Amino acid sequence: MRRVLVVGISGAGKSTMARALERRLGLPYHEMDALHFAGPDWAVNPAFAADTRRLAGAECWVFDSLGYPAVRDLLWERADTIVWLDHPRHVVMRRVLLRSLRRSLTRERLFGGNREKWREWLRSDHPVWWAWRQFGPRRAEILRRTTDPRFAPLVVVRLRSPRAADSWLSGRRPSP
Repeated sequence: MRRVLVVGISGAGKSTMARALERRLGLPYHEMDALHFAGPDWAVNPAFAADTRRLAGAECWVFDSLGYPAVRDLLWERADTIVWLDHPRHVVMRRVLLRSLRRSLTRERLFGGNREKWREWLRSDHPVWWAWRQFGPRRAEILRRTTDPRFAPLVVVRLRSPRAADSWLSGRRPSP
């Protein structure tokens, strides 16, 4: 495990797992949304693809995303391990709902200095609505990729519950 891609729907715990793998394995962690969003109003970083390509070219890393379309294949081709947090819909929806509520209440600063705002809850691209709509399609995309011959060399660790993820993580031994 030298180049690890942690995938799943919003709320599955990708960032949490990626940070845990960073600590456990001593791999540098790159938060995909922090790379993608560069400024106010969720502006996209114009150097996002180039930055991601540079980081993915390193010998070891952990990324916490299926990958935005501009870099998705690059990450999957460079990874050696996929950790798929394939939790049930009720688990991820509860998590993404609570996370968005907390962020809205506390006005927590996010990527590029942005914040989740109450009025954004009415937009179709709000994380809660996005996660609900994308649960099935995102799961199907990950399943398709894990069975795609192009990515056959990848080690795929599919974790179907938070308990399974915790057990797997606690049983991992750091690489020499």
